[in-house]
Amino acid sequence: MIDGIKYIPASEAKSEKAVSLKGLPYKIVRTYSAGVFAGYLKKKTGQNVILLNARRLWQWGGAASLSQLAMEGTKNPENCKFPIEVDEVELDQTIEVLQVTKSAQESIKSVPVWEIK
Repeated sequence: MIDGIKYIPASEAKSEKAVSLKGLPYKIVRTYSAGVFAGYLKKKTGQNVILLNARRLWQWGGAASLSQLAMEGTKNPENCKFPIEVDEVELDQTIEVLQVTKSAQESIKSVPVWEIK
């Protein structure tokens, strides 16, 4: 507490965020027209999906398909274009939902943020 303001160490703040995602499966979701996203599945109702901490997978290298990306991750992260993570995204017209292995999730999350400078 400093000057009446309670500060939380960054390590605790990260763990609070992780707790809110605890138990949520990490998925790759392909939509009819919005593209492909990877994130934590909050809810799926029919073709509607809500992902948390999601990244758009704009372009991937080192995986022949989304199936390989979901199982093995990327072998060439420098050839991937994954923009910044968003807190939540609602996706309509979902046509494919893939379970992501832990190693593939780590691979996807380790790809540097692609941005226009």
